[in-house]
Amino acid sequence: MSIVVTGATGQLGRLTVEALLRHGVPASQIIATGRNLAGIKDLADRGVLVRRADFADPDSLVAAFAGADKLLLISATIPVEERLANHRRAIDAALAAGVSLVAYTSMVHADTATTILAATHRDTEEYLWEREVPSVLLRNSGYLENYTALLPMARQHGAFVGAAGEGRISAASRADYAAAAAAVLTGEGHAGAVYELGGDEAFTLAELAATVSVATGKPIAYTDLPAAKLAEALTGMGLPAEVAAALADADLGLGRGEFYTDSGDLSRLIGRPTTSLADAVADALR
Repeated sequence: MSIVVTGATGQLGRLTVEALLRHGVPASQIIATGRNLAGIKDLADRGVLVRRADFADPDSLVAAFAGADKLLLISATIPVEERLANHRRAIDAALAAGVSLVAYTSMVHADTATTILAATHRDTEEYLWEREVPSVLLRNSGYLENYTALLPMARQHGAFVGAAGEGRISAASRADYAAAAAAVLTGEGHAGAVYELGGDEAFTLAELAATVSVATGKPIAYTDLPAAKLAEALTGMGLPAEVAAALADADLGLGRGEFYTDSGDLSRLIGRPTTSLADAVADALR
């Protein structure tokens, strides 16, 4: 049984490969793919099969997925407008390769959420159903690392900014989501399942600021902005305008409760409590 992981050069993909190895999957049965193989040469040195796969190059996908039994399709990031086409090419290549199961990293409540990002995930899910691909949906909420990465800026300016109001996010660590993906890929009976994945303890962005305040001993506030002002601030930080707009729109979705889940699916799949916000902040500060 060979398992393909797309985006292994990225953070979630690499963590999933490591989780599969910890699950006892032989390195020779793991296919780690990415556009720049130099970034995963160390995995090849450990016996993992490394293959080039570019979502924009269908031939590379067919070659990369050859002989695979299961595929973890990690959703493409940016540009957002190219995501669906990239996913469709990967799904078509998986079918051509005879893959028996596709696990797709979607977004929590993708079927009902109204954000720009949710729409592309929903369309991808629909394409999996249209092509009748045996699949499992890993609907991830937010990543704790996306918030802890902002710690230096928050400490410098004494505030986090957002447009989420009092919305709660069920964020979890990338390692938690990777462990869930590995559990699904190495287990049985997951075909057709839809998992709403999120951390055990949801929080507001104001609670994020309060947690950082306690951990650093420095007052950190949360400043809620109109979405347009947030997009403008993100653009000023160097993000492309379309990315800034999508992130600001995601904050509005957070405010509507679209990143909250109390399903417990994540902790059940990984067999332990999820990483807490306080622990993630402490780790980042260390």
